[in-house]
Amino acid sequence: MTENTLMRPDQIKTYLDRHVIGQDEAKKTLAVAVYNHYKRILHKDDPTSKVHLEKSNIILLGPTGCGKTLLVKTIAKMLNVPCYIQDTTKLTASGYVGSDVEDCLVGLLRACDYNMKKACKGIVMLDEGDKIAKKDAGVSVTRDVSGECVQQSLLKIIEGDLVGVPPMGGRKHPEQDLLYVNTTDILFILSGAFVGLDEIVARRMGCGSRRIGFGQGTAATPEQEKDILRYVTPEDLRDFGLIPEFIGRFPVITHVEQMERDALLKILTEPEDALTGQYAELLRQDGVMLNFAPDALEAIADAAIEMGTGARGLRLIMEKVMRDIMYDTPLLVAKKKTSSLTLQRKQILPILEREYRIAL
Repeated sequence: MTENTLMRPDQIKTYLDRHVIGQDEAKKTLAVAVYNHYKRILHKDDPTSKVHLEKSNIILLGPTGCGKTLLVKTIAKMLNVPCYIQDTTKLTASGYVGSDVEDCLVGLLRACDYNMKKACKGIVMLDEGDKIAKKDAGVSVTRDVSGECVQQSLLKIIEGDLVGVPPMGGRKHPEQDLLYVNTTDILFILSGAFVGLDEIVARRMGCGSRRIGFGQGTAATPEQEKDILRYVTPEDLRDFGLIPEFIGRFPVITHVEQMERDALLKILTEPEDALTGQYAELLRQDGVMLNFAPDALEAIADAAIEMGTGARGLRLIMEKVMRDIMYDTPLLVAKKKTSSLTLQRKQILPILEREYRIAL
């Protein structure tokens, strides 16, 4: 990556717009943070600069199925840097059953075939980051080995350090030599649904509850209540269970919004790799032109909303809807009985009711 190939924030957002529907707030924040991060890498050896620039690690909040993982993967693809998504629910403190925190660096190395130079400029997404929050306060005789201990163990890795990593994973192959990864230029993105964080923010802002006493501030507007995660502060994250030292290493906080019906309809049709386009291409290879009636797309979007799975549920629903069609089409083509299909709402509704007990 050179200064000439580093895209401007507006160019990064434009690229994201081609692949991810909506989430303008998150796109802009990520575009600026990513631009500043890699600009910092390119200019860190500049002899004319006397200012030390710190990393812009990111916290990405929001409900499941709203594009957090897709945003990160798309940015990594755009920048041509390795990316590894670490499920933090598997991490535990060293010496306990589970995975060591260094495994996220092992995964990053594997993602670029152990090219150390590429790995040291890659992206690590710590997914399900809300699961490593501290457990509820109270006296306990056991250590919080999958919560606060994991946060403590990640501190030096996230901030930037030379970390010894067993290339094949440490617990099954203790005899292997360590590889040393410099994490100073690795971008870390902590993501998760953070269920309950909205209630913490709402309580602080006085949303949805009767306000008693003086000095309570101004009640939130309906618009603020709808997009409550926009107003998350480090103090809210601390109340949720992240330790202050951990929060301090993620100076950028942004969020994705719950997907509305119109956004789900756009996801089905507008991106370059839209789901409807993928299934149309599969049938085109069999010699059949596939079309989707508008009311069919609406039924699929409504089913995803009913299931509460957001955009992630669209693929699951589409697989069920298209299964019989993809099963029968090759035979019909062989018998020269069809060359085009139009999927309509009346065909989809019985499938949704049979498979998911959804009556639209």
